[in-house]
Amino acid sequence: MRPSVPRDMPSRMEGPAAYVWYVAVAAALGGLLFGWDWVVIGGARQFYEIYFHLTSPTVVGWANSCALLGCLIGSLAAGSFADRCGRRRVLLASAVLFAVSSVCTGLAGSFDAFVLWRIAGGTAIGLSSNISPLYIAEISPATIRGRLVSLNQFAIVIGILLAQLVNWRIAQSVPDNLTGYALLHSWNVQHGWRWMFVAVAAPALVFTLASLFLPESPRWLLTRRRNEDARAVLRRVGGVSYADRETAAIEEGLAADSANQTAWQELLRHGIRRMLLVGIGLAVLQQWTGINVLFNYAGIVYRSAGYGANQIFLDIVITGTINLVFTIVAMLLVDRLGRRRMMLFGCLGIGVSHLLCALAYRQGWPPVAVLVLTLSAIACYAMTLAPVTWVLIAEIFPNRVRAHGVSIAVCSLWAASFLLTYTFPLVRDWLGSGNVFLGYGVICLIGFVLVAVFVPETKGHTLEQIEAAVLR
Repeated sequence: MRPSVPRDMPSRMEGPAAYVWYVAVAAALGGLLFGWDWVVIGGARQFYEIYFHLTSPTVVGWANSCALLGCLIGSLAAGSFADRCGRRRVLLASAVLFAVSSVCTGLAGSFDAFVLWRIAGGTAIGLSSNISPLYIAEISPATIRGRLVSLNQFAIVIGILLAQLVNWRIAQSVPDNLTGYALLHSWNVQHGWRWMFVAVAAPALVFTLASLFLPESPRWLLTRRRNEDARAVLRRVGGVSYADRETAAIEEGLAADSANQTAWQELLRHGIRRMLLVGIGLAVLQQWTGINVLFNYAGIVYRSAGYGANQIFLDIVITGTINLVFTIVAMLLVDRLGRRRMMLFGCLGIGVSHLLCALAYRQGWPPVAVLVLTLSAIACYAMTLAPVTWVLIAEIFPNRVRAHGVSIAVCSLWAASFLLTYTFPLVRDWLGSGNVFLGYGVICLIGFVLVAVFVPETKGHTLEQIEAAVLR
């Protein structure tokens, strides 16, 4: 059964919330880099594969998915580092790693060096994908926490769209001394794909500077008995009385946990263990809906539907635009409709879109039908599972184990993403595009049932109220 959350009135802020919005936007830059660095490979792959002479499906899958190994490494390390060093320092470290790895990937002279620096970039994604939503959730008032945590997903889709636009612009660039498609293609194979990766360094530097001015999470400060520092942050977020209420509630929760041993051991306690399984299930479901195949292998998906090379780049930009528009819709709805209702709608909408897409492939429908159905799936995903999964993962764990619980859930997400990305070329060659989308559709419908049975509603409740419901 789903644990119910106490219906107490959530803590209210006094005065404007401009400061907490500024902090959330700055922290969400980690999400922007996550989206950019993650999707940049979709535009670069057709050129670096020629440069490095990659031909077999296994090697192509490894080149596209190796960064996800780094995501797993970063996710595993994020929880311990966040508890030991603080949330802010981990965000800063990920920003620096983004900048260094992107430049070095673009300068790679061998395939081994390319893979090494892609894994390093993936480690930065793993760190930021854990800590950005966790940090925003811990500093946000309950009444707007869903919107603020959704900023992270909003930043991710902006990063995705920027990567697609920059890739498109670089791929279409013609140096003054080159003319003709063959020479342009040759320039992209030798140089263009490198600039696609190096371009990530620009937003990484902005994120680095922004991280220097972020406050530390008040909940982390209170675990270190830095009470006055925590109060100072909370006063800037919501005023004096808000700071007093939040400090008292957080300290009460920490006192209840004081007899426990370690955060890792606490994850196995009754109640927390159930939420850990829910977090893992949500993370895997978000990936196995198959949407990320439409970003990482968009060229293959649309080419197999009958689109030509020039139209494919435009289709990729359209997918990014749809992703952005419907993420904005999600931010407007998440604190009104609630997390659980949106997840149910998303599973159903994506599942039906995938099943119809499978039928389109099997029946040989016109290419535009595949495009419309994939855009429908992306719209449903952007409005529901994409942002709401991150919101729920950041909310459902008690204060003392939040960093470690989020770490395990996000590790599961990246492990699922690696399996999805690595196996797609092999499974598609084996089963065909239609059967692949049929499988994704069935997974979405199974996810609908799991969300209906196990996922609690957390809308409008403080993190301490959610914790009380989990532990009782």
